[in-house]
Amino acid sequence: MESKLFIKLGLVLFVLCFVFDRSESAVSSVDLGSEWGKVAVVNLKPGQSPISIAINEMSKRKSPALVAFHSGTRLLGEEAAGIVARYPEKVYSQVRDMLGKPYGYVKKVLDSMYLPFDIVEDSRGAVSFKVDGGDDGVAVYSVEEILAMILGYAADLAEFHSKVPVKDAVIAVPPYFGQAERRGLIQAAQLAGINVLSLINEYSGAALQYGIDKDFSNESRHVIFYDMGSSSTYAALVYYSAYNAKEFGKTVSVNQFQVKEVRWDPELGGQNLELRLVEYFADEFNKQVGNGVDVRKSAKSMAKLKKQVKRTKEILSANTAAPISVESLYDDRDFRSTITREKFEELCQDLWEKSLIPVKEVLQHSGLKLDEIYAVELIGGSTRVPKLQAKLQEFLGRKELDKHLDADEAIVLGAALHAANLSDGIKLNRKLGMVDGSSYGLVFELDGPELLKDESTRQLLVQRMKKLPSKMFRSIIHKKDFEVSLSYDKDLLPPGVTSPIFAQYDVSGLTDASEKYSSRNLSSPIKANLHFSLSRSGILSLDRADAVIEISEWVEVPKKNLTLENSTTASPNVSIEAGANNASEEINDDLHVDGGISNSSNSNVEEHNTADLGTERKLKKKTFKVPLKIVEKTLGPGMSLSKESFVEAKRRLEALDKKDAERRRTAELKNNLEGYIYATKEKLETSEEFELISTAEERESFKEKLDEVQDWLYTDGEDATAAEFQKRLDMLKDFGDPMFFRLKELTARPAAVEHARRYLVELQQIVQGWETKKPWLPKDKIDEAISDADKFKIWLDEKEAEQKRTSGFSTPVFTSEEVYMKVFTLQDKVSSINRIPKPKPKIEKPTKNETESSGDNVTNPNSTSEENLNQSDESSKDSDGSSNEKVDPESKAHSSNEKVDPESKAHDEL
Repeated sequence: MESKLFIKLGLVLFVLCFVFDRSESAVSSVDLGSEWGKVAVVNLKPGQSPISIAINEMSKRKSPALVAFHSGTRLLGEEAAGIVARYPEKVYSQVRDMLGKPYGYVKKVLDSMYLPFDIVEDSRGAVSFKVDGGDDGVAVYSVEEILAMILGYAADLAEFHSKVPVKDAVIAVPPYFGQAERRGLIQAAQLAGINVLSLINEYSGAALQYGIDKDFSNESRHVIFYDMGSSSTYAALVYYSAYNAKEFGKTVSVNQFQVKEVRWDPELGGQNLELRLVEYFADEFNKQVGNGVDVRKSAKSMAKLKKQVKRTKEILSANTAAPISVESLYDDRDFRSTITREKFEELCQDLWEKSLIPVKEVLQHSGLKLDEIYAVELIGGSTRVPKLQAKLQEFLGRKELDKHLDADEAIVLGAALHAANLSDGIKLNRKLGMVDGSSYGLVFELDGPELLKDESTRQLLVQRMKKLPSKMFRSIIHKKDFEVSLSYDKDLLPPGVTSPIFAQYDVSGLTDASEKYSSRNLSSPIKANLHFSLSRSGILSLDRADAVIEISEWVEVPKKNLTLENSTTASPNVSIEAGANNASEEINDDLHVDGGISNSSNSNVEEHNTADLGTERKLKKKTFKVPLKIVEKTLGPGMSLSKESFVEAKRRLEALDKKDAERRRTAELKNNLEGYIYATKEKLETSEEFELISTAEERESFKEKLDEVQDWLYTDGEDATAAEFQKRLDMLKDFGDPMFFRLKELTARPAAVEHARRYLVELQQIVQGWETKKPWLPKDKIDEAISDADKFKIWLDEKEAEQKRTSGFSTPVFTSEEVYMKVFTLQDKVSSINRIPKPKPKIEKPTKNETESSGDNVTNPNSTSEENLNQSDESSKDSDGSSNEKVDPESKAHSSNEKVDPESKAHDEL
């Protein structure tokens, strides 16, 4: 019984711990765009939505994906956006799209977008940024490091929003991201201290958000998700359906979706539309100024113009015309103009046709007709452009397009659902199965000495849209070490990639294994097994390789003659092995060769009179697996950071984080000091109550102190440390706290006295109630409480009288805190008296003669226990004060349909 109790207690504690962990667990998702980033948090904390968007320090639901370095200070998000027009060369944008790209490609893109970044080519052939390190001089950061700063900012937003640590995240990526981009993004997240549960294609996030609250058990449907973001456009075909499954013994319908096809244009987005406007207005400004002026040569001027063009484009989405105004655009010249929506559409005429290509290709490769498409959902900010919507409507033959999703937040909210499904600590009730596939076809190719090139040495390993995740296995017959290369299939390459090969490996150890076992009796040629995996994030890797050796050996085994008793059948040609080899190391196939006699039988056979008849020869086949060594030797821009580079990058980022934390603390303390000075000066000048609690000399001296610190704040305070700001703030508070304390007590003390006197009146009513409702309470305890109350009242009267005789400039005779403490002490004593329980009534046991004379009415031990239990319960009710009425035993007996004789009734009354 006791052991069962401990088991139950253990289970309860386990459940409580599980619930606590869930309430304190949180995961996040990040929609990392070229220009903007969005963060969603999944948190089962009571009182808030399970999935919500994390807002930034400006209370905005999306943040600029920017990093800036100015005067040795790193700025992120909104802070970086605030200086982009003044210092465009110091604010780094479009970082996501530079991952894994060669230097020449990135340089060309930056020039076309008028981004004046100081970039250098690193040892991999990729891009690095030269930044202003302040006192530390010029610093150089890789794309992964800059991206890690943006992701770290996103992680901070998630933690600030959820108020619990958030380390696990799902990150949304565009479908055209190749292997280098996906690997680089995960490495950047690791630098930021984020554990990536998975990368998710952007359209899959939107598809999850679309289907999570719908039922597809009655009908399946094809939906196209069309996304035009800031830098790219894609269309994805998704098939929604349902299947039946067993859950807790019941058949339930489970919704799911499968991505059938996706096509994209990685170089067409909202930025292209804006650049057409930028070029148009630049030409207009140059004509207005004349004299051969070209505003394009000024990076600052182009940054100002681009910033205003964004607003103009947004206005044109809702209006037929929009103005543009740029103060001091170039050489202190202002620029003002207007443009109509019609002119804007004319400037982008060729882009409207290009925007339809992804949709056309999806329909072409899927074989579906337009009338088989249930819906076309628009996501991405640039899909709000009216002309784009009109072109899609015209092509699809639809009067209206589907806009059930939030164009900006659908991806990040769907990615958060995926994060919840992958997390161990959080599970949501809603479920939607997801089947996504690889965006690219992937090929593996072998090369090495004496390796004949044929169909087996180059194979399509991953078909396009192959399910994620997946595992693959390939086997080759070879005796020498070899190389494995992984590449993209055919002509479909990620943007900026010039070579289809994205990973290379040296596989060694096969030569040594072949030489070691070549002298043995090989039953089959030596072969190498290659094990590949396609991760949930869409990353292909060679996980392990083994050399497989099969050897045939003749061995001597003893012969045995078995005498069979009570046997119904006998099989004289079946061999019995006496012993077995280690199954984990080899696989044995026994071949009976010499024709020796061995017998076996069924379950009725008993072994009897065993005789040793010598030995026989058998051919045994042994299979060995020898692990091969794999060394990655990928080169070029797609190469990941080395271990040494990663460790150094981690150290530098942690130093920057520490420096930023100190800067924020310094700014906070500076603001606190400045705020204290202004607020105190205002009170000294406007509050009449200050004159009641302080002398003119005190106030004047305090003002001088405030002026002194304020002067320091605006001179030497610019370069002061957090400790210096804190020191001066503490000094001012030490000087002013006595006055502020007297000012507080001016109103707090009368309020405390009023509260105390109300309670003393209330206490009199409590004592009167005790006399009628709880007469069992000890009189000495009640008298003690009344005495303490009288003493408290006398103390209160004396202190109030003395305070009236004391100047307001002096230290108060008594404080509000003293009054409240005395009230609390008295309340505690009264509560302890009120909790004293009513004494239990004494129960007299019946005498022996009375028991015997009762005859058949003698109560058994069980009934006596029940009566005692009832009386005990009744007593406990009395002690709680909840019931002072006695229960009539006769009515109890009638209610239970039992007879009660007078004698037993007397016992009950006892």
